[in-house]
Amino acid sequence: MATRHVAQAGRPLMNIVRMKGVPILQQLEIEECLLRTSSDNWCIINDGTDKPNIVMGISGKPAELVEIKPVLEDNIPVIRRFTGGGTVIVDHGTIFVSFICNKDDVADVQPYPRPIMSWSSLLYSQVFEGIADFRLRENDYVFGLRKFGGNAQSITKNRWIHHTSFLWDYETRNMSYLKLPKRAPEYRLARDHLDFVCPMKDYISRSDFISRTIDAAGRLFSVKSTEFEAVKSSSNVNFTPTSRLLTNQELEAASMIAI
Repeated sequence: MATRHVAQAGRPLMNIVRMKGVPILQQLEIEECLLRTSSDNWCIINDGTDKPNIVMGISGKPAELVEIKPVLEDNIPVIRRFTGGGTVIVDHGTIFVSFICNKDDVADVQPYPRPIMSWSSLLYSQVFEGIADFRLRENDYVFGLRKFGGNAQSITKNRWIHHTSFLWDYETRNMSYLKLPKRAPEYRLARDHLDFVCPMKDYISRSDFISRTIDAAGRLFSVKSTEFEAVKSSSNVNFTPTSRLLTNQELEAASMIAI
């Protein structure tokens, strides 16, 4: 008989949750709850979010990363998430994929940022096999020298999360809300956002990408589909998430620092 985490052929069990258009703040809250209160493995896939949002890492500083004046004028929400990583603007053209794993269920992966990043790149190498020149460059997924996926992580004592924002498509205007970060990857070569990124839609359809990702996960885990509503209700436990929406007052105060 299978144990709680081990399915047939000795592979650990992973719950696959497919969502569409779930607000990114709600997704982050659910993921943090699953990371900290669940003992199961999860793959969360959200095909787009409801409206444009800027999402910063846990230590991100708005004055250094965001064009605050137009963001306030256009009422673009700014979220500080519970994981590290850089700043992205996400919308209906973004596909989100998150892996939440027990470290003992991926025992050949040391629970540190670089080994987890390498593990993820091997999984996505299978997804993009025969499609494009996929690489992991520093902390980004790229086709050639152009970024299409940004990664962030959080690591606890026994578990970790690795989540990715995939740029299936983007609105050119939205890129103007982001500043060129002071700490940019070397391969960026000071390129602006439009020269630095590329859309996945030029290489693969949304549905094919999602199905290939689930197939790749199925080579490492025994996968089981789980309904979003069940996950949402089970995440409503006595838990206070740390991802949050920054207030206009906080952004206005940050803009004064930037002057």
